[in-house]
Amino acid sequence: MEYLLLLFVGLLAGTIGSLVGLGGGIIIVPLLIGLGAVSTLQSISPQLAVGTSMVTVVFTGLSSTLTYVKHKRVDYKVGLILFAGSGPGSIIGSWANKFLNPDSFSLYFGLFMISVAILLMVKNKLKPLPLSEKARIRNTFITPEGESFTYGFQPLPAILISFAVGFISGLFGIGGGSLLVPAMILLFAFPPHIAVATSMFLVFLSAAVSSVTHISLGNVDWLYALILIPGAWFGGRLGAFINTKLSGSAVVTILRLTLIIAGFRMIIKSF
Repeated sequence: MEYLLLLFVGLLAGTIGSLVGLGGGIIIVPLLIGLGAVSTLQSISPQLAVGTSMVTVVFTGLSSTLTYVKHKRVDYKVGLILFAGSGPGSIIGSWANKFLNPDSFSLYFGLFMISVAILLMVKNKLKPLPLSEKARIRNTFITPEGESFTYGFQPLPAILISFAVGFISGLFGIGGGSLLVPAMILLFAFPPHIAVATSMFLVFLSAAVSSVTHISLGNVDWLYALILIPGAWFGGRLGAFINTKLSGSAVVTILRLTLIIAGFRMIIKSF
């Protein structure tokens, strides 16, 4: 029964992570840390939770990316440019994770989730950075409804932002999309569907790099990972499919509430 719970956690994390471009680790990590309180399974340390989450997120990212590719929503060029920053950032973040103790981890993780929720609350009141005619990366996307979006950026600032995202990804085991998607939408005027799909492509690449670091450090509980992965794989495909059918506003509202509740729970746990 307990292992079915883990399978469901993987499915839930993969679905929500793929649906909004987060990767799923933001759900897996706190649940793994608090596992002992809700089941007979043994809770694991923050380091093991993060490493196990990152291995699982690799499969969420891959499965959802394959689905988004079919709908032609992945901007590969943008993804690879951003990976130039997020890849090294995720390696450094994975290494820095070992310096966090359980209480400080819970506090920082909780504050991070609430900060992201607040950012999502005010995103409609913020305007993206003006798109310069000199922007080296510039693309246009036309939605099925016929609405046209033009987005772009200068590579260097974008790489620096993605480095910070990659660092947080490796540090907290969350996949990085929780910062990357708002950044692409708010700063560079990405269409939400392109932002989510490209984020999952980037999440897959960054998680693969970060998970290698965690594996080398012995930060993976392979039993838990092997149970989480099947759920995460199918959840990644399911979330990507739902993304093509639902409006983004309802998804963002659910995401905000989830982040706030989970964030406050982690902060209280730290005390």
